[in-house]
Amino acid sequence: MKRKKKHDHEEHISEGWLIPYADLLTLLLALFIVLFASSNIDQTKLEKMSRSFNQVFSGGTSVFQASTASNSDINRTNNTDTTANPRTYELAKLDELKEQVNEYIKKNGLQDEIEATINSSGLVLTIQDRALFSMGEATLDAEARNVARSISGILEQAGNREIVVSGHTDNVPINTARFPSNWELSSARATAFMRGLLTNDTLNPSQFTLASYGEYKPIATNSTPEGRAKNRRVEVLIKPLVDLSEGEPKMIETIILPQ
Repeated sequence: MKRKKKHDHEEHISEGWLIPYADLLTLLLALFIVLFASSNIDQTKLEKMSRSFNQVFSGGTSVFQASTASNSDINRTNNTDTTANPRTYELAKLDELKEQVNEYIKKNGLQDEIEATINSSGLVLTIQDRALFSMGEATLDAEARNVARSISGILEQAGNREIVVSGHTDNVPINTARFPSNWELSSARATAFMRGLLTNDTLNPSQFTLASYGEYKPIATNSTPEGRAKNRRVEVLIKPLVDLSEGEPKMIETIILPQ
């Protein structure tokens, strides 16, 4: 009886090709996530995701663990997140609030009465006195109360940031029974507007500070009527949680970005 010969070339096919194939799929998935993220998230989150992928491809944590980002606000903690840029995040948050103010200004035609700017002190809302008070007075009328109510709604998004309400006047002297000088007038106006803001019960009064500058912090010349009109104002400063000046960010509060 003839026996069937075994063919020597019948060997088990190697599965080593699966490893580079799996690596290729991983790279394609990573590319897709980066492309998707870059079109849907802000610059801060993109930077954080970029750092996460650097960790992944240098032997760090998995991409699904490292690239998770949150829309939550900065939370106060006892630790500092060294993988995030607090200054970049803070600027993005203040710019978001600024855009809300600008939308309100445009919607209500208040371009000549309210201005929102960001500087190293934070987000500053400058409100001309003509939008709030009668000449030489410090009482909010119905329209001014509506302005305060609308701005208070925006301030709800300020989180735990400190808010400073300051009053300013021109250099024209005032001497009445109620206001012996511009110090008293600017103080009363700041107080009145802050009280208007705090009719919103969701705001925390402990975050608010009052300041009175009288005529001593002008933003325009007092030599012209137009300049004096600009100097008569109430400012609302939303202070950042970190130092916004250029260079290495300096913590005002010890904070982290939520993971």
